[in-house]
Amino acid sequence: MTPPSPSSAALADVLDAHVPFALIARDPGTVEVLTGETVDVDLLADIPLTDAAGTAREVLALVPFRQVTERGFECHDDHAPLRCLIVDAHATLPRDEVIAALPAAPVGLRGAGFDVADEEYAETVRTVIADEIGRGEGANFVIRRDFTADVDGDAITAALTWFRALLEHERGAYWTFLVSTPGHIAVGASPEAHVSARDGVVTMNPISGTFRHPAGGATVETLTTFLESTKETEELFMVVDEELKMMSAVCSDGGRITGPHLKEMSRLTHTEYVLRGRSRLDPRDILRETMFAPTVTGSPMQNACTVITRHERTPRGYYSGVAALFTPSAGGEPGAPTHDLDAPILIRTAYLVDGRLRVPVGATLVRHSDPDGEVSETHGKAAGVLGAIGAVPRDRDAEAAADPDAPAAARRPLAEDPGISALLASRNGRLAQFWLNPQEPAGHGPFVGRSALVVDAEDRFTTMLAHQLRHLGLDVAIVPWHEVGDAQIDAAELVVAGPGPGDPADETSPRMRRMRDVVARRRASGRPLLAVCLSHQILAGSLGIGLGPLARPHQGLQKTVDVFGEDASIGFYNTFTARVAPGTTRVGVAEVAADPVSGDVYALRGPGFASVQGHLESILSRDGMTTLERLVGHALA
Repeated sequence: MTPPSPSSAALADVLDAHVPFALIARDPGTVEVLTGETVDVDLLADIPLTDAAGTAREVLALVPFRQVTERGFECHDDHAPLRCLIVDAHATLPRDEVIAALPAAPVGLRGAGFDVADEEYAETVRTVIADEIGRGEGANFVIRRDFTADVDGDAITAALTWFRALLEHERGAYWTFLVSTPGHIAVGASPEAHVSARDGVVTMNPISGTFRHPAGGATVETLTTFLESTKETEELFMVVDEELKMMSAVCSDGGRITGPHLKEMSRLTHTEYVLRGRSRLDPRDILRETMFAPTVTGSPMQNACTVITRHERTPRGYYSGVAALFTPSAGGEPGAPTHDLDAPILIRTAYLVDGRLRVPVGATLVRHSDPDGEVSETHGKAAGVLGAIGAVPRDRDAEAAADPDAPAAARRPLAEDPGISALLASRNGRLAQFWLNPQEPAGHGPFVGRSALVVDAEDRFTTMLAHQLRHLGLDVAIVPWHEVGDAQIDAAELVVAGPGPGDPADETSPRMRRMRDVVARRRASGRPLLAVCLSHQILAGSLGIGLGPLARPHQGLQKTVDVFGEDASIGFYNTFTARVAPGTTRVGVAEVAADPVSGDVYALRGPGFASVQGHLESILSRDGMTTLERLVGHALA
């Protein structure tokens, strides 16, 4: 009799011990086996990275979506636990031997289907586009629905079978994993690293745009059509902007973009960028400030959570949360974080609880979204997970059966095609070089020695804006709208009234009332004021300029506009606008830069104040830094 391989024996020992465990594949040749005890904690700060003696230890945490309440955001709270596997043993085994040791018999499913019907989901898409994006509540939102089924047989056996299928058939995943803890199993292949921190370098990996491979696989021609899609391109740019907001909050250098790249998986292809910056924060704090990825929530983040709560009928559980592996760092300079962090997004994941399978999937809704197309996208994502775990027939298996002589060699990645490479690279021609190129240290610009107070109106674009202001030499502080006091407003050298979602004319909103107070108080004092987007509209209203909705929202739209005699390429994220009669160049004390045809006001300037409708901090603002310097200079002058 052939003795069992070390991998077989190691896995058998884990299963026989009936202890919580995790299997993680992060590279092509190995599988990591983690075992230990579990503990549930309330807050990210409570994740126990040290033992009672203060010794650093490894922890794998399943972070549910409900943790957004730590940031004061809304959610359907299902009280899903922040579950921590305190790792006692961590082994690395050969991947092929692990596959051979895992079960392979098909797992039966009963009563399979979506919890929300196609027609109902399509109607939700229409509502979100009209009533949320159309009212200026945000640029994009991710609304999910769940594919569910009853599972026959033992839960652990089913999960091991699915994990084997993922190892055998899925490619391109960032993590392929199985996490088994008391009463809960998660198995999946996440394509996306939400955030990692190693040796003080923070990395985020925004992925967006979903190309479902046609029968026979993706080709250069079909992929080219996908990459030329305006919706898919704008969707990626918007999520990069949203993640740069997070990077600017946790990284002293604000973050730098590389890409775009293709993320080629077995059944789907995505487009992605990589963002990197340096930070000395505790990795738990980094995780809190980056909850959660806009690719699975929307932007701006706070409003996205509110919109999700309005339109999703049930709690998310762990969907769109993260699996966060905290590993004691190998060393480093004094004061450096004690742990590294590796945290993929919990998507493309199947959950098994009490014999019930749940596969949550969502579509990113933007102003260009087609309801039927978004329904199809959720079907494609669910089929991708179910096909990968072997719960439904795999297209590639069927193709191989039809053509037994087909070559088995891996095909050349489509990203290596010269035409595809050129098409991807051309995207960066639209973007701000400030975020693409290495940045000079902050504090050396034309306004060194000056200071600014940025009032955040619930859009963390303010973190990117503050980062750019620092690169102009300003000493910058950010204060939320509900915390800023009148004394702070009066004392600040420059007040920057920031952007935010919603209707500037809404009389019922405490946020709008406070931002009107901020703008009015600052104008009355005659001291320097810069107003951005929402605050620009509020400033225009105080000057007697009319406000109203755009015929079509400008969410993630790049325009070249005249800003007081100079053309500027700027990114816009607005649903409402200030508007004057075409040809108007002055209203009272204010000089007006407006569209010559529509009268939409792009910028204002007057004694001690300046404003801009677009987001000069956006990656879409190629001329953002130049225009920001001009407007700040005018306000301070």
